[in-house]
Amino acid sequence: MTSKRSKLEIYIDVLKTIRKGTYKPTRIMYRTNLSWKPLMKVLGSLTDQDLISVRDEGNHKFYEITEKGRNVLQYFSRAMESIKVT
Repeated sequence: MTSKRSKLEIYIDVLKTIRKGTYKPTRIMYRTNLSWKPLMKVLGSLTDQDLISVRDEGNHKFYEITEKGRNVLQYFSRAMESIKVT
């Protein structure tokens, strides 16, 4: 049985997915295994914290990671390397 992801793990997963080049919200939803409403809350929170930016093209929204978001991912990657969780 797998355990639930924490909010932090979900936020990190979304940031990693966007960093890898997935910009459309539906694709982010599928790749992070989230339903629509929780994903919209996460994207809104990440946008409010300036970790991602939103680009509107016509009726479509595209999400891009910011420099601050890249720094956060780097920080947590280093922290996870330092702490071996078993």
